[in-house]
Amino acid sequence: MPLALLALAVGAFGLGTTEFVMMGLLPDVASDLGISIPTAGHLVSAYALGVVIGAPLLAAVTARMSRRTVLIGLMGLFVAGNALSALAPGEHWLLAARFLSGLPHGAFFGVGAVVATGMVAPERKARSVSLMFLGLTLANIAGVPVATLMGQHLGWRATFLGVSAIGLAAIASLALLIPHDHAHAPAVGLRRELVALKSVPVWLALGTTVAGFGALFSAYSYITPMLTDSAGYADSSVTLLLALFGVGATAGNLLGGRLADHSLRGTLFGGLTSLVVVLALFPVLMSTPWSAAVAVVLLGTAAFVTGSPLQLMVMEKASAAPSLASSANQAAFNLANAGGAWIGGLALAAGLGATSPALTGAALAVLGLGVAAVAAVVDRRRVDVSPGRERVVATHLPEQAEAVRY
Repeated sequence: MPLALLALAVGAFGLGTTEFVMMGLLPDVASDLGISIPTAGHLVSAYALGVVIGAPLLAAVTARMSRRTVLIGLMGLFVAGNALSALAPGEHWLLAARFLSGLPHGAFFGVGAVVATGMVAPERKARSVSLMFLGLTLANIAGVPVATLMGQHLGWRATFLGVSAIGLAAIASLALLIPHDHAHAPAVGLRRELVALKSVPVWLALGTTVAGFGALFSAYSYITPMLTDSAGYADSSVTLLLALFGVGATAGNLLGGRLADHSLRGTLFGGLTSLVVVLALFPVLMSTPWSAAVAVVLLGTAAFVTGSPLQLMVMEKASAAPSLASSANQAAFNLANAGGAWIGGLALAAGLGATSPALTGAALAVLGLGVAAVAAVVDRRRVDVSPGRERVVATHLPEQAEAVRY
């Protein structure tokens, strides 16, 4: 694997840290700015909104630029957003800075996935994507806990300055390690990029991402009350248990990348099936402390086994616009974040119990399996009339026939 993947992983580490650290900083930010915690929660939504808007938009407008330049520019925007977050004088300025910080997130992962797969042999594409995502999963193990501790002891503004420093390290790594001869996108034009997204298989792949990761966030968004109310953990133990989720996510990410290089669709179906089983067992697993810890690890593993296969599948289905499609998949991931949390919250509000969001997550994972199955049927029908296969069809003249490629 090329060393350049390390530069992409460093950038992913910074993006993952700034995306998830706000959850741990909400009480400190709310207290310092004189706002309620629910109001401070809008800072999480502002980042997610930036990702959803910025992912396809920035990928589209930079479609004909050097991918190396685009990656460095996106990291520059990331550094600026986090620096402005640290300097924000009030709530509204911080909201704007968090939105700005989220804009480059999806486009970086989208363009980065295209660069990563372009530097390796075809049989290693999924593994290359998983190594870039490794930075994101490691952020949940080390980046978020360390950044949270920094915020608690040095102030939340110091956290964002620290994340900005990670962004500067990523810029230096990208400039040093991303080779120029693998950095340029083909001059396909914005219209062709947009046309490529009209494909039904592309939208089915994006739908699988929304449903599959919506299943994860339906449960993970409410993992703290499950651990405290059902499993009996103290609040002080939750941070360590969330790090266990990061361990499971890292293992699942690496496993999914390796397996997907052998069977892309098989890995996707296996991961979603595992996610259904794990979430369906949550009411039982959350009944004791030790089994709850196991459940947290299994949740991360089962969910992130599907990460690399889904990213690669979207790119392959939109081969004429891989950067835009790959970035759109990151927007779908954040829609899954918001939608899954909302659906899980409905189950809690209905009084169905602390573990009910996991059961709604299991239903979403089943939906994801259904969408993936429809995508498989569509692909099979397309293969039956794929290019390179010839059929002889009659013309308007009885004595003539012509070979037509289907």
